[in-house]
Amino acid sequence: MTFSALGLSEEIVRAVTERGYTEPTPIQAQAIPAILSGGDLLAGAQTGTGKTAGFTLPILHRLSDKSVKGPSSGRPPIRALILTPTRELAAQVEESVREYGKYLKLSSMVMFGGVGINPQITRLRSRVDILVATPGRLLDHVQQGTLDLSKVEILVLDEADRMLDMGFIRDIKKILALLPKQRQNLLFSATFSDEIKTLADGLLDKPALIEVARRNATADTVAQKVYLVDRDKKRQLLAHLIEAHNWHQVLVFTRTKHGANRLAEQLAKDGISALAIHGNKSQSARTRALGEFKSGDLQVLVATDIAARGIDISELPHVVNYELPNVPEDYVHRIGRTGRAGCEGEAVSLVCVDENKFLADIEKLIKRQLPKEIVPGFEPDLNAKPEPILMGRGQGQQRRGAPSANRSGQGQGKPRGGQGAGNAGVTRSSAAHRSGGRHR
Repeated sequence: MTFSALGLSEEIVRAVTERGYTEPTPIQAQAIPAILSGGDLLAGAQTGTGKTAGFTLPILHRLSDKSVKGPSSGRPPIRALILTPTRELAAQVEESVREYGKYLKLSSMVMFGGVGINPQITRLRSRVDILVATPGRLLDHVQQGTLDLSKVEILVLDEADRMLDMGFIRDIKKILALLPKQRQNLLFSATFSDEIKTLADGLLDKPALIEVARRNATADTVAQKVYLVDRDKKRQLLAHLIEAHNWHQVLVFTRTKHGANRLAEQLAKDGISALAIHGNKSQSARTRALGEFKSGDLQVLVATDIAARGIDISELPHVVNYELPNVPEDYVHRIGRTGRAGCEGEAVSLVCVDENKFLADIEKLIKRQLPKEIVPGFEPDLNAKPEPILMGRGQGQQRRGAPSANRSGQGQGKPRGGQGAGNAGVTRSSAAHRSGGRHR
């Protein structure tokens, strides 16, 4: 199977070939013909499957296959809108649009918060065929009257599960109300929760359904391992593993932004170059850290779940769960950062007694037991008692299976999706609202 056999134009195939791709991935082989047909699509694809090209290539073909001159008067309309949950993912998708469309007469733009709005307003005055945006900043432009979405022909919701998780559902509904009723809708999600099914039922019209991997499956190219360790020995164990195995380009996950900052600082003191990336960092700091990590100048990037969406490094060798996520699906997302495009990767989890329930939930989800090891010198205390880890979704709400003590809400808050410790005890609705605002 070749890209040209899928019906893509010669200009697009040429650009794809120049990026070193000759055969489509399974998601591309199924999604491209479905999108070219003009119908709606519901696609289940985890990270690293090539889903971005799976929708950008046929969108470029469809838009270039028609007249590209636009109306004779007024601004040419925005014809395709791609919504993503995070800034990094938006930038990555728009870069793909530019690269794959380099030989076409189409123009694209990326739009997100954390940077000045005026340059974006100026850019919107010229031609934009394909707009890639985060929901919050998109609505900022709508409110200022700088954006017209009335002629959009194709809508893509990328990583829809994460957008719902981040509290963007209201923003998405506002955006949908601004679009023409007659359009093509493409929804991509790594998981199919009840919320995603509800969204799909209301958005999609007789969609083609594609699932390229078992739901919540982890890639076969990722070697997974658990190291059992006491909670206060995790940082030393991580430094030991990095140095003993001479690891480079290590993506490390923490549950909170405060934890990410602290770990990066401690690793730097250990002589390991490390930076943290999360929603409270400025966009310039996030871009710089990501650039240094991709180039290999930075050995360790410490990230929260939300900030890590959109990190696309084709041969990232190591992912470390410094703290297990309290939502098992997030484990799949995390380790999906490695083992991409057929390359082998390693996913290591440092698990203390507090996280045994999280580990059991993850193993239940992925339908396999993860191999467990103990590193000499870092043996865990077998008599240690678990301490509760607060979920952060309500006053005093605990993780499932936690001891009944500590209901007063004390302890470190660890809400879903990497929200900071200071957000413990926030209700779900306000936490989601804050999350959406921060990641515009």
